[in-house]
Amino acid sequence: MNDGIEEAVAAAFREEWGQVVATLIRVTGDWDLAEECAQDAFTQALDRWRRDGVPRRPGAWLTTTARNRALDVLRREAAGARKLREVAVSARDDGPYDPYGTYNPYETDGDDGDGGGVGDDRLRLIFTCCHPALAIEARVALTLRTLAGLTTPEIARAFLVPEATMAQRLVRAKRKIRNAGIPYRVPPAHLLPERTTGVLGVLYLLFNEGYAATAGADLTRTGLSAEAIRLARVLARLMPDEPEVLGLLALLLLHDARSGTRVDAAGELVTLEDQDRTAWDASEADEGAALLETALRRGRPGPYQIQAAIAACHTTAATAGETDWADIAGLYGELRRFVPSAVVRLNQAVAVGMSEGADAGLALVAELEEEGELDAYHLLPATRADLLRRAGRRAEAAEAYERALELAENAAERRFLEKRLAECRSA
Repeated sequence: MNDGIEEAVAAAFREEWGQVVATLIRVTGDWDLAEECAQDAFTQALDRWRRDGVPRRPGAWLTTTARNRALDVLRREAAGARKLREVAVSARDDGPYDPYGTYNPYETDGDDGDGGGVGDDRLRLIFTCCHPALAIEARVALTLRTLAGLTTPEIARAFLVPEATMAQRLVRAKRKIRNAGIPYRVPPAHLLPERTTGVLGVLYLLFNEGYAATAGADLTRTGLSAEAIRLARVLARLMPDEPEVLGLLALLLLHDARSGTRVDAAGELVTLEDQDRTAWDASEADEGAALLETALRRGRPGPYQIQAAIAACHTTAATAGETDWADIAGLYGELRRFVPSAVVRLNQAVAVGMSEGADAGLALVAELEEEGELDAYHLLPATRADLLRRAGRRAEAAEAYERALELAENAAERRFLEKRLAECRSA
């Protein structure tokens, strides 16, 4: 019988997985062992919490349980003797553990003397994953797997690649970190710039998975987006003069400001034009706009600043009808200089369709369809369907909605597409 413990464990997974794994990587140095022992701790929690109650600090309970499991594994392996001594020292340094008290073995927000300046295991994990020795795709994918707990299929969908390809990418990335002896730390200041692109990419994809989940029953995973914002704030404190870091934080805040209106009380998707703008988080929107202004004053524009400017166009419009779509289309044109991707072109097609008319947008969509790069991306036929619907071509729109439904995997998005399809068929 489900007595609420499953929900508690699921909530703890969303909030604590990244910290548990990051801490275990620090104390064991073994990425696969860290993930295995973390998973085992969450499995144990289902039984133990049902018997003993949910601990006051679930993360501390999970971390200690996972670390004890790692100790057991290392004891059985002769090759783990040296690492076992390191873990034992770390355990002594952590002090006594009260699983139902207030002790938290990883409250290390200050500098811990490793030379990196930031004593947060999750941030160390991001910078380790984003070492320039790794390909950019591997950096982002590995961090999403270990820090956010995304499954391999979820990451594969985020990258629009087959699951087997992503699985191999993750294996190779871990092997390279181990074989190359890449240190687990936030690097010194003079090495930060070469890691910035990968780190920002990690945080952006982490936020996006929380903002619009690739699969599952819910449209959003608020724990992931909140974690991305938290880490972006830490990074902004670490690199206050880097405009793209400020631009990313601005972008995340501007999007998050309206996250509460993206679904209704029944969990159904609400489009941007139908959202209640009075319910948007004004403080987040204002903070995001101020950060964007600060970043732009640096005089070094980049893709995150441009995307934040696009988001600001939406949040500053009092009504959907007052949205400056022509400005947004122009900004997407600028973004293409930095990110010449098919997804950016698809977003530009939407803006062009809204500013110049549906036929202009459809012409750009047709180019993307002919090229075929987005054949497996459900938002391509969904965009075509919406533009056709706005043009009054309901029969063609219905066909496009059907194609989008074949590709969409998020339940909330599927329900929205089904609703639009029914509207077109009944017209």
